Amino acid sequence: MKTHLLVLLSLLPFANLQAADSGVKRYLYLSTPDGAQTEGRSGEGILVFDIDNGHRFVRRITVPIFKEGLRGFVGNAKTHSVYYTTTSRRMGRFDLESEKIVWDRTYEAGCDRACITPDGTKIYVPTGWWYRGTDSGFLVVNAKDGELLKRIPVNVQAHNSIVSLDGKLALLGTETNLTVFRTSDDSVVRDIKGVGESGVFPFTIDSRNRFAYVCLGKHIGFDVVDLTTGGVMHRVLAGKEPIANRTHGAGLTPDETELWISDQKGQKLFIFDATVMPPKEKTHVDLSMGGHGWVTFSLDGRYAWSHTPDVFDVRTKKLVATLKDENGQSFASSKFIEVHMRNGKVVRVGDQFGLGRVHVAGNL
Repeated sequence: MKTHLLVLLSLLPFANLQAADSGVKRYLYLSTPDGAQTEGRSGEGILVFDIDNGHRFVRRITVPIFKEGLRGFVGNAKTHSVYYTTTSRRMGRFDLESEKIVWDRTYEAGCDRACITPDGTKIYVPTGWWYRGTDSGFLVVNAKDGELLKRIPVNVQAHNSIVSLDGKLALLGTETNLTVFRTSDDSVVRDIKGVGESGVFPFTIDSRNRFAYVCLGKHIGFDVVDLTTGGVMHRVLAGKEPIANRTHGAGLTPDETELWISDQKGQKLFIFDATVMPPKEKTHVDLSMGGHGWVTFSLDGRYAWSHTPDVFDVRTKKLVATLKDENGQSFASSKFIEVHMRNGKVVRVGDQFGLGRVHVAGNL
């Protein structure tokens, strides 16, 4: 009870600030087509939804080059841009204010779910789950112009990546490995082996960079990894009996009280109490369709978004909106991001991953 009270009190200043800053509009930007699912596609480009107006469709930004299929969609407020990666080894920078592509490049190996440092200077790009070369790992790219700065060989099937909200660490998932880098010099802090069952699928981290929650490849569940020691602390399975599906999607609520994971085949999001260790299953919500699997949250922690058109209220676990395109068709993608704007200028950008935010100043 005491923990929950402290979390509630910590949310109040942010809630009051948001209420006072009435000039800010909050939008959800979803890219299409998703390179990893056919469900919910709607043309080529970015569909914009008004978060504070029932998640209603606002407009479409046509981006023909997206026809290749999106692999990742990471944003940065300082550069007021989103950086997209595609199935065809392409990455580019799309300016959210001018709504133009600033640069677009093709890289030799590939581009999976990339991540960017908070200062907007450096992008870490996994070479792709499909790539098993000896040089599989990270591309380090200049965010300003797309110049390749270096390649860092790590392990095969480099897939998902996260830069911590404090900007100190970059984490990369490869085949049953989770590697932690120091962003100041790109050196390896820790290479954690034996994570997951068949490969490191999506993961998330808390705001103190203590724990990573890594999806399992053969069951619905996750490994809890201690990032300070490099050990796998717990393996947690969902359901009364083990569910033999791949887990693809894990997100911490911004206040770090809950962990949500995705069972895309079973069309569910399982919800765990993250205030205890190991996290304990609480409940689940049903999804309207299958797909790639994903879950993340609005910056204020009110809404949960996934790879489906379904929008859930985090507190009540009730369905509160359904994303639909301009033709009234249900729309979905697992590559999306929250953007706050004032008078046409970007003031804040969320993250494609559901990251814990409670102990990072300015991020709750």
